[in-house]
Amino acid sequence: MYFAALLARTEDGWEASDMELDDVESLSDLIDLARSAAVDDDTVVALIEQEDAWFGVVRVDGEEDPRYFVSNAAAAARSSYGSMLTKELLGSDEEDDELDELDLDGTEDGEEESIAAFTDEDDDEDGERGAGSEPVPAGPLGDPRLLDDLGVSNKQLMTLDGDALSEIAESLGATEVLEAVR
Repeated sequence: MYFAALLARTEDGWEASDMELDDVESLSDLIDLARSAAVDDDTVVALIEQEDAWFGVVRVDGEEDPRYFVSNAAAAARSSYGSMLTKELLGSDEEDDELDELDLDGTEDGEEESIAAFTDEDDDEDGERGAGSEPVPAGPLGDPRLLDDLGVSNKQLMTLDGDALSEIAESLGATEVLEAVR
């Protein structure tokens, strides 16, 4: 079970809205949703949590590049929404994945392909083999300083567990608005 919310900073504090994940099929969709919630291109923080297994934070500041943090990358990588974040943080590009699926090894039709010996190190988290796949770390991944200027220190973010989103909201001064959409 997921819980997701958007916190948009305004002149008067934070506004929260429930984030409907059914319409989010890619990280770009999530970023677009966050940007659409922004008031005057101010900061928007997207919070996603899966049953206390992991939480993720996406920060969008106007048209700047989004910043990401995931509390437990290995757990997040095994979920549909978490895998979007971990792939971005590990530098996996969907376009590269699509190219890998094409037969671009230089062989002509009918020629035998050379079969490379794969090791367990070549397996990604889903057991699939990929060229240059990085293993997914079993801990935090991303920018732990993405909320420093908003009152959540990197040390605090790195040690959160349990109901982390409530603790983040408390530090941001957005507890009441977050609880209203929960």
